[in-house]
Amino acid sequence: MIIFINDIPVRLLKGAEEPDPGQVNYSIDASAGPIMRANLINHVLIRNVSEDDLDVILELLNSNVPTNLLSLYLSVTDYLRIKSYFMGKFRLIKAAGGLVRKKEKFLMIYRLKKWDLPKGKKEKGERYKDTAIREIEEECNITVKLDRKICTTWHTYTMNRRPMLKKTRWYAMDLVDDTRMKPNVQEDIEEVRWMSKKEVYHALDHSYESISFVFEQYYASRELKIPPQSL
Repeated sequence: MIIFINDIPVRLLKGAEEPDPGQVNYSIDASAGPIMRANLINHVLIRNVSEDDLDVILELLNSNVPTNLLSLYLSVTDYLRIKSYFMGKFRLIKAAGGLVRKKEKFLMIYRLKKWDLPKGKKEKGERYKDTAIREIEEECNITVKLDRKICTTWHTYTMNRRPMLKKTRWYAMDLVDDTRMKPNVQEDIEEVRWMSKKEVYHALDHSYESISFVFEQYYASRELKIPPQSL
């Protein structure tokens, strides 16, 4: 499970699971001593994480003090217990969005000074895939058709001082009609734009890590030719 906390990817690892070679440059054993901010530099693995350790980690990640941390791996002995403890700290919000293709180009939106992908909250009784289609049509005034699920992202934020955890399912989609395409300014969207792969690459420098992750998973599934039902 990957959770984006303050735009930092935090991966929760099961038992003997290890990061891929070369992904970590510093390792900490939480059972050997306190977790300090000074140790959270670049790509870090923390082993033997308990509930109390998780509280410390969340406090450090949510602090206003800047950190040099780029990614974090948390190794736990009881994965389900720690995951449940983490989830219990947030109000869960369900959402869905899409990566829309027009031949060799992708649709991106500019909102709150960041390049993003269209997405929105799931309504009661609504299927995730229907949420994704509806939100894209509402935010960009285009018509799309569903292809396949890409991945699910989790990210935290605060609303009215309450910690929130957003679960977003992402789908690949193809354009049907964009003759009336325009940004929904009521949703704080300033621009909608079709981008080439190269333009997307540069736009992601001014986006969120979770959006970069969606593109990574999209390209990985295409290269591996993963069938839709297995995603």
